[in-house]
Amino acid sequence: MSTGKPNGDETEALSGSGGPSPFTEEELASVAPRDDEELEDVDAAVIDVDDAPAPDLQSGFEKLQQKSRKLSPERVRTVIQSLLFVSDRPLTVDQLYEATAIDRERIQEALEKTTGELRDGISGIVLHEVGGAWQLRTDPGSAEYVRRFLQVKPQRLTRSALETLAIVAYRQPVTRPEVEDLRGVDSGAVIKALLDRKLIKILGKKDEIGRPMLYGTTREFLEFFALKDLAALPTLREFQELTQEHQDIVEEETAPPPGAAGLVEAMADPDFMKKMEKGERDSQKALEKLEAAMNAAEDRTREAVRTLEGPATETPDADDED
Repeated sequence: MSTGKPNGDETEALSGSGGPSPFTEEELASVAPRDDEELEDVDAAVIDVDDAPAPDLQSGFEKLQQKSRKLSPERVRTVIQSLLFVSDRPLTVDQLYEATAIDRERIQEALEKTTGELRDGISGIVLHEVGGAWQLRTDPGSAEYVRRFLQVKPQRLTRSALETLAIVAYRQPVTRPEVEDLRGVDSGAVIKALLDRKLIKILGKKDEIGRPMLYGTTREFLEFFALKDLAALPTLREFQELTQEHQDIVEEETAPPPGAAGLVEAMADPDFMKKMEKGERDSQKALEKLEAAMNAAEDRTREAVRTLEGPATETPDADDED
């Protein structure tokens, strides 16, 4: 019977050389990795994560559409907000429809509802429609804190850049000579800077001598100023009305209170105090007459009550009845 212990021959084989014999150089060379040069002509293996066939996008969209029709309005809003949150670019209604298969009308309603909930001064995240698309942004009132946290400088435009950008925005398509004619100075460097920041773009060439470039605003321009479209730009008439409104506000704040001018003129009248004293005496007399009339009315009321009650009658005693 075997005892589980190695016999003498086995012990000698195991311990005669202090353990297993070492590998030879030929054996080590056969398993050593090859140089990169030997792998240059070897095609990489194709590793499939999923061997399943590619899904039918059309049928998948139809199934998603059937599922989306059962979503409540609240659930639709949460889905739309999730997509807007993960997107680094504004999303159009069509893009949201392609991603969710939710009816465009329901998407539009969800966007409008969310706009009312996430608005400036109410929420730290606001929903803006810019360039015909929708994007979640931080509250403008928190800009200082956001910049400090991100350690970024505010994006500002110089006066010359703003002038040039305004001309391009309101007069587009416009050429560089037309911009310089309005500004009265060379605008080549400013236009180049606006092109680099993608606030304006080249629309083509004007059909005239020299074929000058035509410039116009970009989608980034709408996003930068949070404009829905170019129609959202204030008109020149609105600028004038805004200026007049500011003038009216200043005049209203600096003007004396209503009636103050008439009061000053009245106090300058020498007979003003006499008129005030006479008016006070007349008021006192009228008050005394009113009190006298009230007292007389009370006396008449008491007299009427006594008349209606009549003389008091005494109840006979029991002895008188006997």
